Amino acid sequence: MAALLSVQDLEMRFGDRLIQRGISFDVEAGRIFAIMGGSGCGKSTLLKHLVGLLPPASGTVRHGGVDYWASGEAEREAMRLKFGMLFQSAALWSSMTVLDNVCLALARQTALDARAQEARAREVLAWVGLDHAADQMPAQLSGGMKKRAGLARAIAAEPPLLFLDEPSAGLDPISSRRLDDLILDIRQRTGAAVVLVSHELPSLFAIADDGLFLDADSKTPIARGCPRELARAHVHPTVDAFLRREAPPDPPAPSARGDSA
Repeated sequence: MAALLSVQDLEMRFGDRLIQRGISFDVEAGRIFAIMGGSGCGKSTLLKHLVGLLPPASGTVRHGGVDYWASGEAEREAMRLKFGMLFQSAALWSSMTVLDNVCLALARQTALDARAQEARAREVLAWVGLDHAADQMPAQLSGGMKKRAGLARAIAAEPPLLFLDEPSAGLDPISSRRLDDLILDIRQRTGAAVVLVSHELPSLFAIADDGLFLDADSKTPIARGCPRELARAHVHPTVDAFLRREAPPDPPAPSARGDSA
């Protein structure tokens, strides 16, 4: 069976500026995969390549064995309907109630009629602890509630693959722990694969099974594995510094010829 997501030798650029190169990994059903690294290393940029917002300079992104960027627009749309996305800001429509935000995703991703959409939306909101907030507007929600509402929208159609961009960013420790528990519950209930971008160590250690560490200096991945295991393995000074929250090592000095990575 093909991996739900397979990335092979991906290179990311903005014009002539290299962001990252040599990125390869697979994500299978039921796994939580973390994209890690310091600020500016390209974590969120990589996520945009995975969900179809940015094309790679080279390399492939396959969803269910199908090359996303080599496919036509109709095929890409069909692939997009098979994954859910939680943006860092939650990206709720401010002019719509929480319930209507979730129903909008169901209208796009399923063939349910309006009554069935509402029933399913209320079911999912109850799952994430927001059944009492269904008729509220996003502006009335706390930061943690907005994240849970965005997650409800992402999982409403039970897609096999979820992408989460800094899900715990800006949350207090209690709200962050609740969101971590919710992500684990979603994985347990649905068997979905989860790809998340995060620099929050408690979340990475609590929920991630596997991951990739992107390095801003070499512009390449420098470690692969479960964050908890990487923290014990001392695979690279930069990874150690990140996972132990120490000052990162100085980048290597340029060679006499002026070469750079």
